[in-house]
Amino acid sequence: MTSHAEFLRRVTLDEEMVAALCADYRRAPITPAERAMLDYAVDISEDATRVTRETLDGLRAHGFDDRGVLQIALIASWFNYINRVADALGVGRDDTATSCTLPTPAPAAWSAEVGATAGPNE
Repeated sequence: MTSHAEFLRRVTLDEEMVAALCADYRRAPITPAERAMLDYAVDISEDATRVTRETLDGLRAHGFDDRGVLQIALIASWFNYINRVADALGVGRDDTATSCTLPTPAPAAWSAEVGATAGPNE
């Protein structure tokens, strides 16, 4: 969340808005469409099976067409995926007690063979 907030600070230059969104987006001074979009992203993140036809119809009522709904779903899902991968690898954690550094594996045996047979232009 920290990196997302920092990105938003740099893009919007609105520290108060970022603070309000971080505290509770439902109380932040955003449009009803933005609130609906964030509600949908939360639904996807917490339990995507909660999404119903009514959820999608609500987004459409706020002006999101099928492409917009798809974009929200793809972006929220991608961030969920990539954050889980990062968490699983201990990437980007500030707490050194819970972060990890993956060991660098030794070069594969075949890589030495390839280097030995490579010509001057390879």
